[in-house]
Amino acid sequence: MKKRILNEMRTNELVDAYAQIGILQYSALDDGKISKYNRLYDEKRAIEEEMKARPGDERRALMVLYGYPNMQVRLNAATATLAVAPEPARRLLEEIYASGWPPQAYDAGMRLSALDDGTFKPK
Repeated sequence: MKKRILNEMRTNELVDAYAQIGILQYSALDDGKISKYNRLYDEKRAIEEEMKARPGDERRALMVLYGYPNMQVRLNAATATLAVAPEPARRLLEEIYASGWPPQAYDAGMRLSALDDGTFKPK
């Protein structure tokens, strides 16, 4: 998505687009399409940056995705909200890790380890 388009979207539209990206990432991982996953990652980051730049840092709006049925969507939302809602975001990462659902559980475990050892600092 182009930055100009993101600037014109309402927060709820960004949240919906964010969820759709997570669903597509999940499928890309399942199908072994890493280049597609990476392109989607860039789109996901652009949405996070747009939300962060808005007054009051609107990344909190992504917390509505904590209960989303897709594991990748929940993982993305938890990671994106670590800076604005650290306790609930960490709890969600712990739940995903405990689920053992690959590869999202592995990603959650790596994020938790990086948080604990200080190599990952949410911004």
